[in-house]
Amino acid sequence: MARERIDAPPRPSDPVLPAAELLAAGKALRDKVPRQAHADFKRRKAEVDPIAILLASDAGRLEHLVPIRYGRMLQSPFTFYRGSAAVMAADLAGTPATGLRFQTCGDCHLLNFGGFATPERNILFDINDFDETLPAPWEWDVKRLVASFVLAARSNGLKDSDGRAAAVTCARSYREHMRAYAEMSPLEVWYSRIGVAEVLDLAPRSERKRIEARILKASAGSSSEAVYPELAGLVGGKIRIHDAPPLIYHPSDVEPEVLLEMMTAGLNAYRATLADDRRALLDRYRLVDGAMKVVGIGSVGTFCYITLMMSANNDPLFLQWKEARRSVLEPYSGKSAYSHPGQRVVTGQRLMQPATDVFMGWTSGVKGRMGYVRQLRDAKIKPLVETLDAGLLTLYGQLCGWVLARAHAKAGNAQLMISGYLGTSDKFDEAMGGFAVAYADQTERDHAMLKAAVRAGTIAVELDY
Repeated sequence: MARERIDAPPRPSDPVLPAAELLAAGKALRDKVPRQAHADFKRRKAEVDPIAILLASDAGRLEHLVPIRYGRMLQSPFTFYRGSAAVMAADLAGTPATGLRFQTCGDCHLLNFGGFATPERNILFDINDFDETLPAPWEWDVKRLVASFVLAARSNGLKDSDGRAAAVTCARSYREHMRAYAEMSPLEVWYSRIGVAEVLDLAPRSERKRIEARILKASAGSSSEAVYPELAGLVGGKIRIHDAPPLIYHPSDVEPEVLLEMMTAGLNAYRATLADDRRALLDRYRLVDGAMKVVGIGSVGTFCYITLMMSANNDPLFLQWKEARRSVLEPYSGKSAYSHPGQRVVTGQRLMQPATDVFMGWTSGVKGRMGYVRQLRDAKIKPLVETLDAGLLTLYGQLCGWVLARAHAKAGNAQLMISGYLGTSDKFDEAMGGFAVAYADQTERDHAMLKAAVRAGTIAVELDY
């Protein structure tokens, strides 16, 4: 679908239009794309073949891990959805859009939100996965997020009305908070945070103590020091990462000395992307060991490994090295401005998150693979979505909508126009509820197609649960 692009970044020399003009310009976009039009979804079957898209995305992955990816996607329509961002990107390209573009997450489902520790050791709630980040229509993030709530509700045995209510609440929260951010100064938006206090304020009183206890436990138990006994120890007099195949393992086709040389080369390339103060901090650790690690669903089969580094006092530091590929949005939203996909991920994360890991950087491997680096499990708090009832799922939708509005407002330059477009009525919110149910139905059909492909032998699976 051809559409106008309104995404030119402003420069300091450009005139700053009054807020009233920007709000009016956004409101005028309703004539081109009525808000109710977003409720509709119908796949362009001639252009979108989900199985073909998934198989094409296997190119370059580690072949022995690909069946694990499909085994995880096979579990349910919800897990299929988590691993099929490329399929939805193709579908979203055919949906209505205003032409306003922001730095987007690109894979904005509800399990890619959670808590993490800032460099100041505060716990924030935000988006925590940016593998697919790219400037794109802002609607794409909202649509992927709301649809995930209907699929999560179905996975939890809840009614569709419950999932739709959570999706509508999520969209409403996005709209209302985008309006609030549109009234702030750029610096106020930049420094805005959603921390423990804000999360607890949203939660019902009966849940606050449990949530606070979980946050405290995660804060204390997810540092490198805390996970060291689980992941590593002395083996033959040397500190080594424990093998736990098929999910954590040392490559058998590479000699340990060669592997160490490869990791050292990658470490040097990564170090060059850090600011001077971060380099000085990194240099206080020495490389000890590294191992492959299988993570997520959509990322399974890409090159991901963890390295263990130790200080002079044998204080551990675990870093996660994750391969970065072309964003699934690029065929539909345009090529990234960054030739290095790891730099694309790091830059997008820095733009959208309120704070990023002190060790965040990108790297190139000796075999041509490119990726990014961050700390492993630095006080990360994953939402226990499978335990949420209808009421808590709706509250979680409210929180995620708020987070997404903050991320778009921080990274973009058109929140006033988006706010003008969304307005103060619930038309967009209700449209998102309709889209969420329609796309959840489509995902269930796609999941059935995957099951059929597995039965036909077209796709091999390995179950690791």
